[in-house]
Amino acid sequence: MNLPRPLSLLTGARLPDGRIVDIELVGDTVTAVLPAGTAAPTASPEATLDLSGFTLLTATADPHSHLDKARSWDAIRPPLGDLGTAITSWVDYTATMTEDDVAERAMAQALAMLQQGTTAIRTHVDILRQGDALMNARALVRVRDELAGLMDIELVVLAGSEAPDGQIDAALDLGFDLVGGAPHLAQDPSADLQRLLAIAKRRDVGVDLHTDESLDGPITLDEFAISVRGWTRNVSAGHCVRLGTLPAPERARIIAEVVASDVGIIANPITNLYLQGWDHDHSHPRGITPASELLAAGVRFAAGADNIRDPFNPLGRSDALETAMLLVVAAHLSIDEAFTAVSDGARSVMALPPAGAVVGAKAEFLAVRAGSLEEVVATAPAERHVIHAGSLVASTTVQSSVASPSIRETTAATVSKGSAL
Repeated sequence: MNLPRPLSLLTGARLPDGRIVDIELVGDTVTAVLPAGTAAPTASPEATLDLSGFTLLTATADPHSHLDKARSWDAIRPPLGDLGTAITSWVDYTATMTEDDVAERAMAQALAMLQQGTTAIRTHVDILRQGDALMNARALVRVRDELAGLMDIELVVLAGSEAPDGQIDAALDLGFDLVGGAPHLAQDPSADLQRLLAIAKRRDVGVDLHTDESLDGPITLDEFAISVRGWTRNVSAGHCVRLGTLPAPERARIIAEVVASDVGIIANPITNLYLQGWDHDHSHPRGITPASELLAAGVRFAAGADNIRDPFNPLGRSDALETAMLLVVAAHLSIDEAFTAVSDGARSVMALPPAGAVVGAKAEFLAVRAGSLEEVVATAPAERHVIHAGSLVASTTVQSSVASPSIRETTAATVSKGSAL
């Protein structure tokens, strides 16, 4: 199969609401959603994709990843541990990396995510503390440019408090999209927060900060939200683990500030469930932001995989359905809410245009061989088709064989023996 393959018609697709439809596309846009079997045939059979037996969903998007760190676990073999242990292991390893190594791992990870259905990724990219500070930044610009046309990649400068302003500006000059950092880890969290916001405002770019990634550390989310009140550029906060540990009145106060400033909140369940709680010897608290309360308050809410097979998370399947499943199990979201967080909600937080089976929306789709959204999230079937900008960009088919159980007649001797007992 030659890919990418431009499409103008999807036929026989089941939507999450149970409708079976044909969908007409013109370029990267949905132009009609019709009852199945009513769309006019295309001039070229190659422009039609038969989705009989598939559930058709908005393609997934990952609003918080670290492609420059991905797939480094095997090379590092770090000790299991909390955020501090992971940071130390990663910083030590960066002295041995090359730009090509970073680009190769990032490319492999992005393509693995594309295969599973993710057509948009926002990745945070480190400014390195030692050696060539912008090496990872250049590597990710290469990856983004090479994958243009297959998926959308947004680049965020991940600047520690020790990174000079000039290095952040240099990354933005390379074509990065947003300013990022982790002010809660700085010696003076407020000062670092205000520094990063000042750079973003001066450069007129959006902001996506790692925010309060601890169970009992500093709280910066309220100051962040108040500081960006009235901004027209997109702003978002990732992790927000500390928010979930606060008493209800304080939690409600901060959430109200988030709503007032329209700050998008990004949960990262797999990585924070792994990193948080190591120092507790019983009743281990779990690190996850209060997703249900955020949604109830009207916050733009999304979820990402964050780290995949690196010191911050040794696992990960490159599949947004894993993230959705964890939101159901660990955050007590409904299946619909959980999938929205990794699809439409993620696109909203990333300031991407709406997508899916709606006239005028972008033709970004994930088709999974399953009978319902519930089956999709519960079993994560491998057989999928992925559509980006109206073109088929990934397709996975599966063949499997399972032995059938045989029913054996009970012998008379066994029956007799059983009767004798």
